[in-house]
Amino acid sequence: MSLQSAAFTVLPISFTISTQRNMIVEGDSENDQFQRGTRRKLPENEIFRSDELTEKFHGRVQEFFNHKCEVQFFMTWISTAESFGTREILAVESVFKAHPRGCLMILSRTLDSAQGHMILKPLLDRGFKVQAVTPDLPFLLKNTPAEDWFNDIKSGEKDPGGIPLAQNLSNLMRLAALYKYGGVYLDTDFIVLKSFKGLRNTIGAQSINSAKNWTRLNNAVLVFDMNHPLLYKFIEEFALTFDGNKWGHNGPYMVSRVVHRVEGRPGYNFTILPPVAFYPVDWIKIVRLFKVPSQQADPKWFEAKLQELNEKSYGLHLWNKQSSKLMVEEGSAMGKLLSEHCVLCNQICSS
Repeated sequence: MSLQSAAFTVLPISFTISTQRNMIVEGDSENDQFQRGTRRKLPENEIFRSDELTEKFHGRVQEFFNHKCEVQFFMTWISTAESFGTREILAVESVFKAHPRGCLMILSRTLDSAQGHMILKPLLDRGFKVQAVTPDLPFLLKNTPAEDWFNDIKSGEKDPGGIPLAQNLSNLMRLAALYKYGGVYLDTDFIVLKSFKGLRNTIGAQSINSAKNWTRLNNAVLVFDMNHPLLYKFIEEFALTFDGNKWGHNGPYMVSRVVHRVEGRPGYNFTILPPVAFYPVDWIKIVRLFKVPSQQADPKWFEAKLQELNEKSYGLHLWNKQSSKLMVEEGSAMGKLLSEHCVLCNQICSS
């Protein structure tokens, strides 16, 4: 049975989905690394490599989550370890600010290294449960509708398309990890503002229409039980309709297509939260949070938005594709939010 926070009303799951391409922007921080000229793309043969680390994957996951975890979280990172920067660290810190006894597993070969350990060590030294683990993709996808798709991609029989394959594998990996283990998936450009402990089988709307019906969902935040049938449908849709040349087709557009089809069917119990829950500031306005408010209209918007975030939002998606090059200005809403939801709180205004 899906649960719902008392602060929200479940939106009706019945409407026509808009197909306008400009309504969706992928905001996954790790995927955004591939769009920056200063970041090096991880060779894709590294993604497919099997070795001792991948063989130990399932055992390491079970051992890690065997701790008494308040909530179990997943992130993915397929970029280089050195590109896991201050902003990503602050996103990780926000998880533990809201969930001191939570457990966060980062599915990443590059962070599952001596360099990655040093990046996470300040959090480990303070007793927080965070670990980077090299994923075993064949294991995660075994007995799922995407098993054959992955084998075809690996063998070269299926065209991966022009969009970096790592981005699409991240879209798939988050679904497979939740399907196998259950928990919460978060993008690495998502700042947690309050506890997810009361959420279950939940996805967030990115946009709604005037009738308050959603027009687009997003997959930057997913909260699901193990073996949930909606996750199975997401994985199935990914494999059946994969297109490596359309931005967002295998991510936010995909989850929107599936939910539109399964609405009202028996056996699919899940909650859709309105944009204020996970996407309270859209990708156009996110820039305003990084700047000090002006003397004209901005202060009113600034104060109203901060109040809304504090009262109604579980977190804030930073839409890294739009905001990754912005510095957090002292006195900005973003500076205030980050300083209130960090645990190490280093270099906030350089993030």
